[in-house]
Amino acid sequence: MSDKPIGLTPPPAGYVDWLADLKGRIHTAQQRATLAVNCELVLLYWQIGRDILARQASQGWGAKVIERLAHDLRAAFPDMKGFSPRNLKYMRAFAEAWPDAEFVQQAAAQLPWFHLCTLLDKLKTREERDWYLSKAVEHNWSRNILVMQIETRLLERSGTAVTNFEASLPRQQSDLARESLKDPYRFDFLGLTDEAQEREIEHALVKHVTEFLLELGSGFAFVGRQVLLDVGGDEFFIDLLFYHLKLRCYVVIELKGGKFKPEHLGQLGFYLTAVDRQVKSEHDNPTIGLLLCKSKNKIVAEYALGDKSQPMGIAEYKLLESLPAELQTSLPSIEQIERELAGDDISMEDDAQ
Repeated sequence: MSDKPIGLTPPPAGYVDWLADLKGRIHTAQQRATLAVNCELVLLYWQIGRDILARQASQGWGAKVIERLAHDLRAAFPDMKGFSPRNLKYMRAFAEAWPDAEFVQQAAAQLPWFHLCTLLDKLKTREERDWYLSKAVEHNWSRNILVMQIETRLLERSGTAVTNFEASLPRQQSDLARESLKDPYRFDFLGLTDEAQEREIEHALVKHVTEFLLELGSGFAFVGRQVLLDVGGDEFFIDLLFYHLKLRCYVVIELKGGKFKPEHLGQLGFYLTAVDRQVKSEHDNPTIGLLLCKSKNKIVAEYALGDKSQPMGIAEYKLLESLPAELQTSLPSIEQIERELAGDDISMEDDAQ
């Protein structure tokens, strides 16, 4: 057989498209195979945990049975990881937290085992665990990202911004738009103090746009900073402009370094009108505005939005003081987050295997 390199001549017609299709199918098959293996492993762990719970309850076995079981399983399966005493305790906790086999198979088994261990470690209620589990599956969060979302209390902040979406948007779009906003937004990754000025914050957000997009949530795509609008020969500049892929609309974000004032909405409304007339296409939905301020009086914000027909939301942002010191040190670094979003693998603790 000749060792002459392939590719010195142009490929035949249609070959490039066929190769791209084959690569896509191979990649999909690999993903399905990985998911199937993970699903079987998670179900096995759940069954082991359920058996431990049942036998401890019915036969009065104590905690030491886990140590013995770990020893015997390791001896029987020396090449298989996952049978440490600690991991067996996670299996028992897993079965106790989610006793429904159907839910485990359809939902929980969609996540890697260490994601589930994180949910067990960091959350106390079934409601919280189910919410973060569904979000992790939906957005394909890595374990580090899941930890960060839990420690920054994403559940408590989601859908809590003051908005007029119910009155200004169709029902289906208003629900999604409301859930797409938070209050407050956490900008700890900027390393700025409360004395930071609007332009300083704006510049830092663009510099760390990867982390900013992660904090904004799924669906946001960055369009630009200080976006120029020419209205009747006068120039105006939008602080930050995004496009939301699920809402199919532009999102104007304005930063205010102090407390919210009703007159801020006049400027924001002007920008929404300009974007709707100059930027959005006929296929886009009406532009949404988000005013981020250092603080706000919720009642004043609700009153200010009361007579506005354009979709707007008002939320606070928090800088360096937004998290306790012990949580700040436990969050992943900027470099870690960037690696996560780039798809790099993370290492897992040996003692949890």
